[in-house]
Amino acid sequence: MPRKCQNEDSILRKIADNARSWRGRAGQSVTLGIGDDAALFRPKPGHETILTCDWFLEGTHFLREKHPPDAVGWKCLARAVSDVAAMGGTPRCFLLSMALPESHTGQWLDLFLCGLGRASRKFRCVLAGGDTTRRNEIFINVTVVGEVRAGSAVLRSGARPGDILYVSGRLGEAELGLRLLKLHREMAASENPAVRKHLYPEPRLAMGQWLVKNRLASAMMDLSDGLSSDLPRLCAASRVGALVEKAKIPQLQITNVAFKHLRDASQLALHGGDDYELLFAVPPREVRRLPKTFKGVRLTAIGKITLGRELLVLIESGDTMQLVPRGWDPFRKKL
Repeated sequence: MPRKCQNEDSILRKIADNARSWRGRAGQSVTLGIGDDAALFRPKPGHETILTCDWFLEGTHFLREKHPPDAVGWKCLARAVSDVAAMGGTPRCFLLSMALPESHTGQWLDLFLCGLGRASRKFRCVLAGGDTTRRNEIFINVTVVGEVRAGSAVLRSGARPGDILYVSGRLGEAELGLRLLKLHREMAASENPAVRKHLYPEPRLAMGQWLVKNRLASAMMDLSDGLSSDLPRLCAASRVGALVEKAKIPQLQITNVAFKHLRDASQLALHGGDDYELLFAVPPREVRRLPKTFKGVRLTAIGKITLGRELLVLIESGDTMQLVPRGWDPFRKKL
């Protein structure tokens, strides 16, 4: 049985000891890491630095009794790395700040660091530093530093009327995974792909980098709060509107008897959060260069950018309805 840490220095040593095995060649941009007052980072020549941070809070983003510690470790980094993917960048290092109770400095922390380490190696994003403190709840904040070639980052603000809207993957899957996890306390990620997507999301790094390299996307963002909440943000930044075809949104086939009340899976696809897929706009002249799949992940055209500022959904009857943001909002609802 792993021993609980006795003080902050022992927690920091445990984190640092684990982090040494995560570095590899990915740590070359960090010229000074854990052990000093601050870290030093050297970006590649000709590149801009991407900075992003993300909270991961017990009771808001995860439930202590439902979410495995290694999944909490994986997901707290994956969520922040997804923001780098959305700009077509490459993650380089991250800062980890966490508050946790003394009771969770033993086995829980070991398993958390195991999941965080897997994510660090997978995304080639090394730990450069951070901070720890004690609290009854578990609070985690991750800051990721990334790079992108100067002037090439894809922003939310580049969409133009006539551009075709695309999403990667299948939407609503992670939301279904969360609901399944709440129903079945012991459900493992290996038993259900929706639970796996909720617990261990895969930021679309290679896809974002490929879209940037080939200059295919005029605007892009990741889908963290749900299509109905995130699309308005892209359109607001670009000062445009959008028309989305409900029937074209890639969605689930819900077969679990516990979810018979979800007769319309498109509601999950429209409003479900935590998918960390990419939403991007492609100029019409570039559509022919876009494949149907990228590294096994489906790319689906779901609508187009419009000149007006309205956000509309085309439904099966041929009528249109206003797109109402009903995705994740921490100030409107709780987990």
